[in-house]
Amino acid sequence: MPSFDIVSKTDLAEVNNAVQGVLREVQTRFDFKGSKSTMELKEKENEIHIHTEDDTKLAQLQEMLKAYFVRRKLDPGCLDWGREEDAGGSTKRQVVKVKQGIEQALAKQIVKALKDSKMKVQAAIQGDELRVSGKKLDDLQAAIALVKGLKIEQPLQYNNFRD
Repeated sequence: MPSFDIVSKTDLAEVNNAVQGVLREVQTRFDFKGSKSTMELKEKENEIHIHTEDDTKLAQLQEMLKAYFVRRKLDPGCLDWGREEDAGGSTKRQVVKVKQGIEQALAKQIVKALKDSKMKVQAAIQGDELRVSGKKLDDLQAAIALVKGLKIEQPLQYNNFRD
């Protein structure tokens, strides 16, 4: 039976390259001269830790990170922006999670949308990904078009298309 997988994976090597690019730009920009602005990727937790002096610099770092994600052909939608917190000494801190995999709530939403569309496909949740199978390739392509039309913020990839 033909099938494909819906996954959400972000290449952490490219994320690291984007973070390093932001840090290089911070070192050369005049408005960051003398500031203690840092950004660090914690690969085990899939988090980016931002630490800077004030709200303005924090907003600039956020925009720079989004721009470097786009340059590295990563979708900025995979970033889950945490709360902006006050750190010691009138500094700001923010933890940004890099989304990996499809959460259960989102997976259930996609499965429900596929069932409500009355398409002749079956969707099964397998850990942090979805497997969609059907009898015809046209049905699977229609399912991909339907999921793309849902306007989900998290970037999704459609792979393992089997005939």
